[in-house]
Amino acid sequence: MLLIKHTKNMKKIIYVLILTLVVVSGLVFANREIKNETSKKSIPKPLSVAESKAALKKWEATPDGILYKTWEASPAGKKVLAGAAKISKSIRDSSNMEGVVTSLSLPPGSRLGYGMMVRINGDDYILAFGPEKSGKNSLNFNNEFEQLHSLRVNDKIIIRSQSVSHAPKYSYPIISGDYVERDSKIIYKRAPGKDGC
Repeated sequence: MLLIKHTKNMKKIIYVLILTLVVVSGLVFANREIKNETSKKSIPKPLSVAESKAALKKWEATPDGILYKTWEASPAGKKVLAGAAKISKSIRDSSNMEGVVTSLSLPPGSRLGYGMMVRINGDDYILAFGPEKSGKNSLNFNNEFEQLHSLRVNDKIIIRSQSVSHAPKYSYPIISGDYVERDSKIIYKRAPGKDGC
């Protein structure tokens, strides 16, 4: 009699365990399906050429777009765009550009973080490095721009960059500082992004 009760209890326990396993497996599978669907939905489909042109036309009709188009056609805008075009091959190839430091600060009102003014082949550019972290980090290293602070006006430097940009707010093309060398010594090299880029 005791053996029969024990067997019935074991069957109930096994049944409960199997039922629990089925429910948990179902939840895990359902959760995986939801995540897969979400990740499929969250990857935006790239715009076609026609869609890109339509989006640009729509933006050009906005107040920001009108302001930009007006600036682009102005003498100041044309000068900035011509300066950016002059260095576009070096930017595309990420090749060396020889520059001379003309100012250790950016134009008043700039919101580009740490940077300086440089002259490359007779044209002036903003050389921007981004926000500056103050002090030392937990490993006691100085901030990443420390050696750049040793630069002086008229110093000759080698610059490499992967992007040049412009905006109506600025009277100069903006070079993103990725690499700076002085007297054949590297004084700044941008750390690779967290995603490996």
